[in-house]
Amino acid sequence: MLIFNNKADLISHLSTYKNNKSTIGFVPTMGALHKGHLSLLEKSFQENIITVISIFVNPTQFNNQEDLKKYPRTLEADVEKIKTVSDAIIVFAPSVDEMYDGNTESAHFSFDGLEYQMEGSHRPGHFDGVGTIVKKLFEIVKPTNAYFGEKDFQQLQIVKKLVQKTGMPINIVGCPISREENGLAMSSRNGRLTDEEKNKAAFIYKTLKEAREKFVNESIEAVKKYVYDAFSTHPEFKMDYFEIAAEDDLVPANTKDNKEYRGFIAVFLSNVRLIDNISLN
Repeated sequence: MLIFNNKADLISHLSTYKNNKSTIGFVPTMGALHKGHLSLLEKSFQENIITVISIFVNPTQFNNQEDLKKYPRTLEADVEKIKTVSDAIIVFAPSVDEMYDGNTESAHFSFDGLEYQMEGSHRPGHFDGVGTIVKKLFEIVKPTNAYFGEKDFQQLQIVKKLVQKTGMPINIVGCPISREENGLAMSSRNGRLTDEEKNKAAFIYKTLKEAREKFVNESIEAVKKYVYDAFSTHPEFKMDYFEIAAEDDLVPANTKDNKEYRGFIAVFLSNVRLIDNISLN
């Protein structure tokens, strides 16, 4: 398995494939890989001649430095998991200095308002950090197709907007949320939960499914009230937000239109912040 820590070496290696006009699939991650990441890799591996995965904990997208310190870094274990898909997958695992050339700061992006909703309003600067690192990685890998999970649906829409605005010839592929047997959305942060807490966290998806059922006949206000009331009876959770928004602009909705809607949630459980979403149509 090829593992690159240096971007110049990776660029040189990938140039061979680009000259042959081979398709390159790319899965950007922050490591601590789980079955959700592996499902993205499998899809990329099936659909492209070559697949690259990046493993890089990006400091500029963390507005909470304690969260950055606690984020799991498990490169050796990650590589072993990647091998279960294929040892032909190329791994890019750079240092912070390698990616930022000693200047660890975000660029500023306009995503036509997508960046101000939900995660953007609760995590200031987060999407500038996301845009900065994704753009850097895209410029290095120059993929044909890039794969992102729908668990971070807002991030998925922002990456699509980034590609549109920069004119990069990259196809962004959104992939379904991978879930544990109890419905909990797979996340690297789940590794900070005990088994008991993971069982409790199943309440998140259970409530989202109930919200979806209520959305058919009830108002947006009534559905939101239901979700907040449901979590108020479970004090182990601290609600950050629950919003219903159209998929295209992510602006929280008050009334229903002829649009595709999603319910978006962020909650804390034992100081671990968990996000999830569900299609409501």
